[in-house]
Amino acid sequence: MEAVNVKEDARKIVDDLKEDSTWDDLMQKIYIRQAIEAGLADSMAGRTTDVHDIRKKFGLPE
Repeated sequence: MEAVNVKEDARKIVDDLKEDSTWDDLMQKIYIRQAIEAGLADSMAGRTTDVHDIRKKFGLPE
């Protein structure tokens, strides 16, 4: 994964907010971004579990 410039990305997030956005709106955007990046990093590092294994573990239909 390429290096992330957090300050630059944070500015983009703020710039994309609506004028009447709240602190909660900003925090949600940041949280979503962080969660996506963490998931991508896990995927790239092979830290994933196949959906079929999860369904089997919890007794869910395929």
